[in-house]
Formats: sequence, structure tokens, C-alpha cells
Amino acid sequence: MTLHPVILSGGSGTRLWPMSRAALPKQLLALASERTMVQETVLRLADHPAVGAPLIVCNNDHRFLIAEQMREIGVTPLGIYLEPMGRNTAPAAAIAALTLVQQDADAVMLLLPADHLIRDVAAFHAAIDAGRRAVESGHLVTFGIVPDAPETGYGYIQRGDALEQDGPARRVARFVEKPDRAHAEAFVASGDYFWNSGMFLFNCRQYLDELRRLRPDMLAACEQALAAGKHDLDFCRLDAQAFAACPADSIDYAVMEHTTHAAVIPADIGWNDIGSWSALWAVGAKDEAGNVTRGDVYLDGVRDSLVRAESRMVAAIGVRDLLIVETADAVLVADKAHAQDVKKVVDYLKTHDRSEHELHTRVFRPWGWYEGIDLGERFQVKRIMVKPGEKLSLQMHYHRAEHWIVVSGTARITRDGHEELLSENQSTYIPLGTSHRLENPGKVPLHIIEVQSGSYLGEDDIVRFEDVYQRT
Repeated sequence: MTLHPVILSGGSGTRLWPMSRAALPKQLLALASERTMVQETVLRLADHPAVGAPLIVCNNDHRFLIAEQMREIGVTPLGIYLEPMGRNTAPAAAIAALTLVQQDADAVMLLLPADHLIRDVAAFHAAIDAGRRAVESGHLVTFGIVPDAPETGYGYIQRGDALEQDGPARRVARFVEKPDRAHAEAFVASGDYFWNSGMFLFNCRQYLDELRRLRPDMLAACEQALAAGKHDLDFCRLDAQAFAACPADSIDYAVMEHTTHAAVIPADIGWNDIGSWSALWAVGAKDEAGNVTRGDVYLDGVRDSLVRAESRMVAAIGVRDLLIVETADAVLVADKAHAQDVKKVVDYLKTHDRSEHELHTRVFRPWGWYEGIDLGERFQVKRIMVKPGEKLSLQMHYHRAEHWIVVSGTARITRDGHEELLSENQSTYIPLGTSHRLENPGKVPLHIIEVQSGSYLGEDDIVRFEDVYQRT
């Protein structure tokens, strides 16, 4: 039985602002190691002999970042399926199941969020193997995390009777919503409850049969979205109109709480969903004063704090129990006890029409990245990096002109149909209304400085005539 990992990469991670933002959410960040969380999720399955290539379901805006991060670790996904909008986990799982049964009528999918930390990989593999046996006996499996504290931020699963005499699998007695402190303490003390991990192991046909019985409207919308979808480069775009009509619901609510085939595998695997900066502090490597640090950090008399510097030096003196996170355009300072309140900052930024919840100063594109350096009245300065062999779209602007100065590498410039090569310290001018393209024909990254001038400098002032990445 080959297991097909289905990686669900649709979260936003608002409690991990200012690192996690809409255009670069936490699963695409290197938070707990040198690899991003989605890379770690895929790689921790690499040594399991029964696990195949991953199928990834993600936000349309993240498609090129996902593809690039898989390329970096040498993984070729079975497919990358693009959701036009979020509809929670049950429809995403349905899309994956419908895809997999087309290739293998007996396909089994292992559904994993892209942004979880698992420190005991051997125990995780053992839990997967126990789950396979439960799936073979006709059950829909969820993994219950063995709790080590009375957490009120997680849902709980109460275990029922054992499925087999000597095996770990249990029937699910009930699912419990996030409890208050007293109930959480009672759950942990009883030994009969697990944290709900949001990880599942299903026979695809059985999941679709249960969805057809319990939520036929959801399944019909997913079938239509997949049938009317289009393949675009290495991606499959679900039909936006059909998927928009799909009800939004989680796997727990849509299926697991109502099926008679639910089973839970206890999993003591060093799990954490990294739902806040305090959670990252809790799992991080600490110094003798209990601090977790990253970047250019100076501490004096600091205890039990997380201090992270991304772009400049951060100094902290005589404080304790703080979360300090610095990025190029924002700094967060919070008491660890208020880590869950970080999402209020994101809400504030949204309601005040700010951009710091959505974009970093460095914005990644399929051809490379650009980074804002300065912005003023009728001008903007950017650094641009184009990867070897890549090129921007053939485009024009109605409201701005551009000056390009090559810092390093070689640039091929197309301007109203005429091409020229520029090397280090050379420059060119793109008048307003001129069709143009920037390309890197060389073997090393191309770095340029772009100076924009005009009455409107927004990113939506782009008319694309041709684009190898098929963006609109």
C-alpha cells in the first residue's frame, strides 16, 4: 500500500506576524530550522518506504514559492493544486482524493498541514504504520497527540474501545471543542483524551463515499471545480466559479464527527503546531537564561525571552518573558502571556489600509525578487534580483517611467522591440508607455537598481503583453 502525502498549505499564520504575512505565510518560512516548514513536512516522510511523492494543495498566490521550495530540496510533487480561495480542509481533501483515485482506485492519502513541527520522526513513522493497519480494516484515521499540558487552544479527541487487542488504534468516542482550563485539566488527568492534530489517514474512496453521504453539495462542487480546472505549467488551477460555490468546512465537522468509522492513533511525536511566538520559544534551543535567539542579537540580563533579528542588530537589557521580533519594516514587542493577541495587530493593519500584514519589503516573484529601498513623492527605488535564465513579463506602464542601473550580472533589455545587453555599471531609461522586458541571459544572478518616477507607482500599473509564467 503506497501512501500519498497530501500537504495542505493554506494557512496564514497571523499570530506569527511580523514574519508571517499573507504573501509569505509561516509554512513558507524557516522558523524552527534552516528549512521552511513545508520543506520539513515533506522531508520527514522521505525515509518512510511506503510514502510516495507529495500532492500539494495551496493558495494560488503561493504557487511559485511552493514550486521553488520543492525544487530546492529535490522533490518533484505529484501535483500542485491551486485553490482560488480558501474553503477549509474538507474540500481540499476532496480535491486530493478525487485526483488520487483517478490514478489508483485504492489510493490512501496521508493528510498533513504544512506548518507543524514534529521532533520525533521515528515515532511519527510508527504512528503512520499503525494508522495503515486501521485504514486496511475500514477506518478513517486521525492522529491524536498525547498531551503534556492542559492546553485550551486545541480541540480534544476522547478515545473509545481498542480496534485490536494489542494495537494502539482506538475508536473515536467523541470530538471536543477547545475547552476551558478546568475541563482541559480534567481531560489530561484522565488519560483518555488527545489533542486534535489535524492530521489524517484515509482510503480515498472511503473518504469520498462518506462525503457523498454527509455533504453531497461539497463533493459535487469539488468534482465540478476539478473537472473544469486547467493545467498551467506545473500547476492545476481549480475552476474559480465552481470552487467559490463549495461550502467551507473542516474535515472534522464535515466527516469525522458524523462517521461511524472514525479511529484515533495516539501519537507521542514531539508535535507542535507553532501557532504563536510563545510556542516557538517553547520548542526552541535555549541558552542558560532560557532565551531563544536568532540573528544579530545582544542580551544583558534578559531571561526566558525570544529575540529574533532579521535585518539589523537588536539589543535587549534587563527584561524577561518578552517576544521581540524585528523585520525590515516592523518590530513586535509583546509579553509571552499575550502571544495570542498578535493577531490584533494584523486586524489593525487591515482595517487601516496598511500593507505590513500582506507584504514584506522583499517580495518574491517566480523570476526572483524585488525589495523596496526608498519611497517618496512621485518616486520609488527598488533592488531587483533576476535568477539566471529567467525574465520578467513583456509589459508597459501608464503612469510611471523607470531607470535601470545594473549592479552585477548581465541584463538583456527589450524596449519597443529593440534588444540590448547591459553589464555592470551600465544603465537605461524606460519612458512611460514603452513596452519593455528585463531578462537575465547569464549564469549568475542579475542585480539591478530601479528608480521609478511618475504620478502613480502602484504594482497594479502593469499591462502584460506576454508572460512565461502565465500571470494575468
